[in-house]
Amino acid sequence: MLYPAILVGAAHGQGGLTGVEPGLKDAVNWKWRADLSEPQHWGLEIPEPPPAPALPLTPAFSSPGNSYEVRRGDALILIAKKVGRTVAQLKAANGLKDDMIRIGQVLQIPTLEECIALGLPPEPKGGEKRSAEAAGATALDRETLRLQVFLDRQNFSAGPVDGKNNPAFQKLVYLYQASRGGEALEAEARSAGREVTASYTLRAVDFRFIAPPKAEEKIVETAGKKKSPPPVKAAPAPVYAEMISSPMLAYRSPWEFVAERFHCDEALLKALNPSIKPVPQADTEFQVPNVLPFEIEKALDPPLQPAADPNHVITAVIVDISRLEIYSNDRLVAILPVSAARPGLRGRGIWRIMDAIARPRLVTFHEPKDPPKPTSTFFTGENPTPPSEVLSTEESLPAGPNNPVGIIWINLAKTDPPELLPFGLHGTSLPGQMNTLASLGGFRMPNWDIARAVRMLPSGTALIWKQSTAPTATPASQPAM
Repeated sequence: MLYPAILVGAAHGQGGLTGVEPGLKDAVNWKWRADLSEPQHWGLEIPEPPPAPALPLTPAFSSPGNSYEVRRGDALILIAKKVGRTVAQLKAANGLKDDMIRIGQVLQIPTLEECIALGLPPEPKGGEKRSAEAAGATALDRETLRLQVFLDRQNFSAGPVDGKNNPAFQKLVYLYQASRGGEALEAEARSAGREVTASYTLRAVDFRFIAPPKAEEKIVETAGKKKSPPPVKAAPAPVYAEMISSPMLAYRSPWEFVAERFHCDEALLKALNPSIKPVPQADTEFQVPNVLPFEIEKALDPPLQPAADPNHVITAVIVDISRLEIYSNDRLVAILPVSAARPGLRGRGIWRIMDAIARPRLVTFHEPKDPPKPTSTFFTGENPTPPSEVLSTEESLPAGPNNPVGIIWINLAKTDPPELLPFGLHGTSLPGQMNTLASLGGFRMPNWDIARAVRMLPSGTALIWKQSTAPTATPASQPAM
């Protein structure tokens, strides 16, 4: 099944977009089409962990105090807590490939020096680690973070959770309170009784969606020497040739994976986790905003869209091309951020939400989005721009969370009569920069937001376009401007 072409335009200096998404400098000048991808291409092969290095036996290991006999009811994580070591350290010291242990098995407990020799520098003790993470969280505006977490759980978001009390967040607070009759948000958030942060342990299976690090990103540690970890750097920007040759446009780092899973920006995640290494491995425990997680492994389970219910009429409104408001029987139930992927793209009147496409890929022939201008027979002193070379076979950007249109594409149409449009409502690969960098597609939202929006929007839902001059919550039943 084929879908409409995506037309994109140059971005510099127009409509608030000041640049182009990395890797797409030339691609924004071509026509693109959203298409289905093969389900078997959704997910990478999980890399096999390297074999644990042999641990030299020392007098310390022959000491009774440095071994532990497994008893009934034991689990590796419980033993690790008892002896003051990590699960990774116990597995490396005993050559374990997984967490399976048996009653009567004797585990060797490595000393701190032996942990370093294994390439597993000892982590701070539990209290010290929690203190370091608490110090990072204390430096944030915890009250703002609390409100952002609470509102996100109510499907009200101004963008990635970042703990910053900026104008966009203040407008969101106003809209939420107005829609709830002016209730005191702070009291409501506190009465929910939830912690601001939660913990998440990175799993081996998560690496199905995380690209392996490049050689220059790998951290090299010298055995037996203690080094301060280098600062955590953002994953390198993608190159177009690498993008089209990848089996899947996966997350570029575990940091990006965890940040998107918990609806936050990487800066906040790193502030909450100052002691985590630059390249986290499986079993790394993160402190994260206590939102309902975006589980990419489940986010595309069918059915994506609900069936229309005459007793719960759903209406969608895009206001100022900056936020999507969703109403159920004229009651505001969600506000989620939206931006245009190219300058000048906007809607008018009433459109319709149509069917949703999971795991979209983008295809192109490199055909210019704009027809070439006629050349003059007179020499003007300027070298003409060479025409783009059109391909004979389609080239594609694979599906994945870092595809420019993200993990879901929702077709849009006009009414009277219905006409499928080339501009969809879709995800994005840059949730923190979608208001500043141009990309491919139509109207974009963070992947975690498009994933929850699609499950609230039946096919056929009215999509109303509005412009506002004041932050007011307008009932969906009023006509668009």
